[in-house]
Amino acid sequence: MKTNINLWWVLTWFFFAVFVTYTVWNLLANTNQGVWWHRIEWVGSTALLFTGFMGAMIAFYVSRVHKAQGGELPEDSLTADIDDGDPEIGEFSPWSWWPLVLAFAASVFIVGLAVGQFLLPIGFALFVVAIVGWVYEYYRGYFAR
Repeated sequence: MKTNINLWWVLTWFFFAVFVTYTVWNLLANTNQGVWWHRIEWVGSTALLFTGFMGAMIAFYVSRVHKAQGGELPEDSLTADIDDGDPEIGEFSPWSWWPLVLAFAASVFIVGLAVGQFLLPIGFALFVVAIVGWVYEYYRGYFAR
């Protein structure tokens, strides 16, 4: 985790340095175009500046999360095994068709937004059926508990 934090801070300062270099280079290269704000290439300068800001946000967030965890993560330890960093993430049904139905319902709804509004209630109804089916799939049929 510490390596990730340091990497993000390095990337942040790299993009800020590239922003300054890019902007100064444009100012020096376009000396015959009048006032200074006509000489800057605004799209590239703004993109590099905000890329630096995004890197700073990620670095700040990762550092705060690392501090809040209050200890060393398994991936930071040189003696850790792979299983040490493998948490329980839930129970998944590899045989379930409901995620496919849910994706189809969402696609019908989105096509309804793009093509015709008559598809919106159909997509919403399919969405409700898919959610209810996925939630209650363990309460009926072969896999009931």
